[in-house]
Amino acid sequence: MSRKKTLYVLGHYSHFLAIYINLYFSSGFSSLLLLQIRVSGIISNSPYILVLDCDMYCNDPTSAKQAMCFHLDPKISPSLAFVQFPQMFYNVSKNDIYDGQARSASTTKWQGMDGLSGPLLSGTGYYLKRLAIYGSPKQEDAFLLQPEKCFGSSNKFISSLRKSYKHNAMENGQSSDALLQEAHLLASCAFETDTQWGQEASYIGFSYNCLLESTFSGYHLHCKGWKSAYCYPSRPSFLGCATIDMKDALVQLVKWSSGLFQVGLSRFSPLTYGMSRMSILQSMCYGYFTLVPLFSIACLLYATVPQLCLLNSIPLYPKVSNPWFVVFSTVYISSLCQHLFEVLSSGGSVRTFWNEQRIWKIKLVTAGLFGCLEIFMKWSGIQKVNFRLTNKAVDKKKLEKYKNDKFDFQGAAVFMIPLSTLVLLNAVCFIGGVRKVTIGGTYDEMFGQLFLSFFILVLSYPIIEGMVK
Repeated sequence: MSRKKTLYVLGHYSHFLAIYINLYFSSGFSSLLLLQIRVSGIISNSPYILVLDCDMYCNDPTSAKQAMCFHLDPKISPSLAFVQFPQMFYNVSKNDIYDGQARSASTTKWQGMDGLSGPLLSGTGYYLKRLAIYGSPKQEDAFLLQPEKCFGSSNKFISSLRKSYKHNAMENGQSSDALLQEAHLLASCAFETDTQWGQEASYIGFSYNCLLESTFSGYHLHCKGWKSAYCYPSRPSFLGCATIDMKDALVQLVKWSSGLFQVGLSRFSPLTYGMSRMSILQSMCYGYFTLVPLFSIACLLYATVPQLCLLNSIPLYPKVSNPWFVVFSTVYISSLCQHLFEVLSSGGSVRTFWNEQRIWKIKLVTAGLFGCLEIFMKWSGIQKVNFRLTNKAVDKKKLEKYKNDKFDFQGAAVFMIPLSTLVLLNAVCFIGGVRKVTIGGTYDEMFGQLFLSFFILVLSYPIIEGMVK
């Protein structure tokens, strides 16, 4: 099922906003957000737009009021581009074995970025200021010096960009024929030819040159000087459908990983392009997200090199009796404690902590690795980057397995290749290593590698169970 973007109508509450705040929510029929924005520009020309994925719905109509508390605040409104709400899901199980809710993003990372210039644009569940997609803050009408070159040949749409514009979408109670013809022109595929709509470095609209067009466009908004805000109410404002099997979870992550990695290695890298256009801390946050797929290489090395050295009796870590062993242990244990604290402080449990540890490593050596390989293959000309659609149809059998905390590997044969290979490698090396350590009495030297291999096998229990069955 495709995940179209849709401009959501909030029913009765939207009429309240239209009367008292002069705010309108436009609804479009096209699957492309930019087409909807252009067409709605000559119909309602609403200053704010709610963007949702088609598999999400509004769970709290007061979200508009909450967002307007930010957008209409005179202190932050001039530079505020969008208000992001967390992505929440109605079908997430108690233990969420696939981490479909992305707990760390919504409860930790987004809130941390909110203290800087604001969170990333997540692609759904946000209230966007229309002016933000046309230019930079406080530029008035300067971006209309060459309007046809930037925005196309529609005079009515160009007029709608001016602050002095007063639209009249209805004539004698009916839409005018001229308005409908103009709407057809704006919605046509050829309208964007020789314009700056969707161009890579353009200040106009959403970029088409990245698989994660929303996140990339949000990054450009921050580079232009716009800020964002994060609203995390106790009652979920929007609810969607999370992936409930391994294949869909990993396919979705491959798309995200390749899209983010593509930005991280491009000329728009946050560590180069972003550094000169936003704060260092904000660009470092973007750098983390765009380069996080590289963790897959480190994870792959940790899952293979120490184990092979263990099998060949080659020590890599300090002896248990060595003072440096305490340093290694402290760093590792402190990272686990930090993760556990974040989980518990956000309402999770020790079981949630364990599930996240497991699925994070599974995703790294599969989807993260495939995302990196996809970008490298694109650069080498072997293949083009593919846009993958995530299946959101709910299968009763899969849902039952998911709620019973049973992993479903059906259809994930490609992803099982690296997983099963690493599990078998660790099993062989652990058994062989224990044998050699027992014979040679080298527990002091090889303890770190034995523990690492054993820990990976414990985390991989669902994979072993799936391989046996």
